Amino acid sequence: MTMTAGAFADALHAEWTKLRTVVGTAWLLAAAVVLTIGLSVASAATVTCDGAGCGEDPAKVGLLGVLAGQAVVAVLAVLAVGEEYGTGMIRLTFAAMPRRELVLAAKAVVVAAVTAVAGVLAVPASALAALALLPRHGFTAAHGYQHLATAATLRASVGSVLYLVLIALLSVGVASLLRDSAASVGTVLGLLYLFPVLAQVISDPDWHRRATQLAPMLAGLDVQSTIDLAGQPLSPWQGLGVLTAWAFGMLGLGGAMLRLRDA
Repeated sequence: MTMTAGAFADALHAEWTKLRTVVGTAWLLAAAVVLTIGLSVASAATVTCDGAGCGEDPAKVGLLGVLAGQAVVAVLAVLAVGEEYGTGMIRLTFAAMPRRELVLAAKAVVVAAVTAVAGVLAVPASALAALALLPRHGFTAAHGYQHLATAATLRASVGSVLYLVLIALLSVGVASLLRDSAASVGTVLGLLYLFPVLAQVISDPDWHRRATQLAPMLAGLDVQSTIDLAGQPLSPWQGLGVLTAWAFGMLGLGGAMLRLRDA
């Protein structure tokens, strides 16, 4: 147990060193923060609630930037794995650390940690901006929004940070499975953005609902819902649970393939 813990600590240190010394890491993290805040502020500054029962969810409006930030997070996570395969450096990594599952776990932990930092910077800033801007655009007690800062709003914010972390883990899993950066980025973005489009063209109501419940982005972002929860395909935490299953399922598949294939 001590040997395994020590080996994992060494793997964490190695992965952290590799990630922080890559110039693109800082820029991608900064881009994730800026895009998340920027799109969220733009959304809160432009969406208007014209009357009672306008149906706009203030949390989803104020945290819209997560839709953009997740793409940058996905690219960062994929590159943390795919670049080593692209350069062939992964052979040196596995030579130094033969237990490949420890390498994957260390990559996942490090990528999740830096993503969490970016999320903690971007999501609360987006939420605070929304709390300041939305009342000026009709999100008032007169239109049915008695309080914008509620326990549900806090859950939506915390859940959005967790959402970004899970997207990063999903991306690490896909990259370890496919071992190609371009293919992995395309696959992750397809799962996130194309899956919902395909779900929309399903005409059967039951199958449409099932598709929206399975789509990682649609399900995961249910954690941002603060109104009409009974009408949502999944409850907020159920939706995040679906995304968790996607993330750890991909990590499991990626880990299995690491053991079965040559570097």
